[in-house]
Amino acid sequence: FYLTPPQVNSILKANEYSFKVPEFDGKNVSSVLGFDSNQLPANAPIEDRRSAATCLQTRGMLLGVFDGHAGCACAQAVSERLFYYIAVSLLPHETLLEIENAVESGRALLPILQWHKHPNDYFSKEASKLYFNSLRTYWQELIDLNSGETTDVREALINAFKRLDNDISLEAQVGDPNSFLNYLVLRVAFSGATACVAHVDGVDLHVANTGDSRAMLGVQEEDGSWSAVNLSYDHNAQNEHEVERVKMEHPKSEEKSLVKQDRLLGLLMPFRAFGDVKFKWSIELQKRVIESGPDQLNDNEYTKFIPPNYHTPPYLTAEPEVIHHKLRPQDKFLILATDGLWETMHRQDVVRIVGEYLTGVHHQQPIAVGGYKVTLGQMHGLLTERRARISSVFEDQNAATHLIRHAVGNNEFGTVDHERLSKMLSLPEELARMYRDDITIIVVQFNSHVIGAY
Repeated sequence: FYLTPPQVNSILKANEYSFKVPEFDGKNVSSVLGFDSNQLPANAPIEDRRSAATCLQTRGMLLGVFDGHAGCACAQAVSERLFYYIAVSLLPHETLLEIENAVESGRALLPILQWHKHPNDYFSKEASKLYFNSLRTYWQELIDLNSGETTDVREALINAFKRLDNDISLEAQVGDPNSFLNYLVLRVAFSGATACVAHVDGVDLHVANTGDSRAMLGVQEEDGSWSAVNLSYDHNAQNEHEVERVKMEHPKSEEKSLVKQDRLLGLLMPFRAFGDVKFKWSIELQKRVIESGPDQLNDNEYTKFIPPNYHTPPYLTAEPEVIHHKLRPQDKFLILATDGLWETMHRQDVVRIVGEYLTGVHHQQPIAVGGYKVTLGQMHGLLTERRARISSVFEDQNAATHLIRHAVGNNEFGTVDHERLSKMLSLPEELARMYRDDITIIVVQFNSHVIGAY
């Protein structure tokens, strides 16, 4: 059916969130002005998640997008837990000791993160004690390992990703006497999630990526035009280095079966992910856990089958690839988005649309009609529409929403077509997934004056 513009807007804006960083938080002037985020579901329930938080005991801000598969359980768990693991990995030894002593003596804990959340960003209350105990075990080990050196951000990110994935696997193997929690930890481990996380501290921007979500930097050139700089690489069959890495980790005899139809073992699109223990555990372990697990697990087709040509697990890792970038005044914003966005739009268009939205300046590209025969009347229509679009560009108060509007509603001329937008947003749940994926976007805006002062 046909949706009116107000109906389209209410669907697009349902999950939007914006946060402006206070100019001076008492510690340091931030290089981040603020961020906009939004999500548009295609799956029901949505399998994407997003997180944003300020680190309170160290400096810096954490932002991330998580794309779940085989359900949303793993993406949900990673979105709640990963930032705590990163924050703890970055804490100095004295602070870790303070926190441990507080828990030991039952005193109030130092808050580690200040979360910036939309009311729809759910946190599972039932699992919080279990999650806390795993995190505590991790910081106790960090205290014991104390080398006295300050932690390198890159190392902290890698350790946190690997440790959380390890804990997800361990919790599922150990199980839980509470049947609800027991089923939850198994659902988390048997589903999977990719993660793309940014840590911004002053001019130091680190992006840790596992899977095929992406981080893209928006750079404003001297002539005012926009260019896109990749700050992550997709871990999938299109990435030759990634295919090589997987092949190096397994015997030559498996070379032909490792990647089939552009999927890992012919099944999985991302070559790195959290959870997905079907691609990590031995067959014996999988059988033992499923047999002793709750009945719901046996009814789940996904958990029962063993991937074909499964000889030398693990085939999958959650270890992230970390890219460090020193921010410059011309670096205006960072886009973190799940593959639902990149499947529909070219990175150059993504950056241009956000850049023009944030500055309100439109570089009039010559209208491209790409091989179409266009009459003068149609050309006049396109130009009139373009003029109207410039005046209506400010209908979105959120850069991520503005980008989703383009991703879903763009026509072959690169302009938002209301009719197309209406059709795409009114597709019934079971059809929506055939036309698009869940889309989750965070747009982080940088403070060029602060960056320039560094």
